[in-house]
Amino acid sequence: MIYTIIKPFIRIALSFFCRKIYIQHRNNLQLKGPILIVANHPNSFLDAIIIGAFFKKPIHFLARGDAFKKNHHRFFLRLLNMIPIYRLSEGKENLHLNEYAFNQSQKILENGGIVLIFIEGICLLTNQLQPFKKGAARIVLDYQGKTDLKVLPIGIAYDRFNAWAKTVQMVLGKPIDSKSLVPFQERAKNMIFFNNQIRQELEPLIIQPEPANIQPNIWVYFISSIGFYLHLPLFKIINQFAKAKTKNTVFYDSVLFGLLFILYPLFLLIIGMILNALSALWGFIILCFIIIAARTIVLCRNPIK
Repeated sequence: MIYTIIKPFIRIALSFFCRKIYIQHRNNLQLKGPILIVANHPNSFLDAIIIGAFFKKPIHFLARGDAFKKNHHRFFLRLLNMIPIYRLSEGKENLHLNEYAFNQSQKILENGGIVLIFIEGICLLTNQLQPFKKGAARIVLDYQGKTDLKVLPIGIAYDRFNAWAKTVQMVLGKPIDSKSLVPFQERAKNMIFFNNQIRQELEPLIIQPEPANIQPNIWVYFISSIGFYLHLPLFKIINQFAKAKTKNTVFYDSVLFGLLFILYPLFLLIIGMILNALSALWGFIILCFIIIAARTIVLCRNPIK
């Protein structure tokens, strides 16, 4: 329920965080489950947020388990339908918890849902495809649902990392009948064949976009300039906090987006209350200007450092 409620707001927030999001083969966003989405993983949780925001049906995501250690992180991630899955590098003592992740994935698919797994199993802040893990193949091999399972490859790429006002390219492939991806009797052979076939389908879908070339007129640029300095103190604080918290990790973009998603509405609320006390009409007009200016900053200016 909460996922459904916040999804439209996430889409709005993405339009303020990203300069442009290009989506190819949008008709596949309307697909119904059971579907296993297999995607590359260039930019941590932002990948899942972008893919989930545009799909019509709810998506459940398998996400790296170390991000669920803190209670408030776990709470927020579960709101976004994320399921923790652990790698060997995160400790052998956690590997038994992966049974829960795979069991949950099976239940979701058998009930006609959609599950997203990042087949590389690792994020390195690069659009270059990394070696595949076996998780996606395992989910397909273990599927026992009555309805045929489809596998949908999705490629996602960015023009930059560790910065806002980015351009994103998301390309949806053709749904594949999962039975055609597991033709052998031997489980190990099927896993190798599955990964090889998915690599052939996924690699052409990863297209690094050029930065969106937007030529604003003088009035748009003027609004952007005013908005830049209006938002600079707030963004500086949030930006420095995000950098400190994500130093030497791949989570900067995700944390920055999450902080802005939560704090920017509070910022607008406080400004609105102050302006309303002075003049309801002018307060409303100025608040609308601030919101419009926030979008024009993304379109017209380079990221604030």
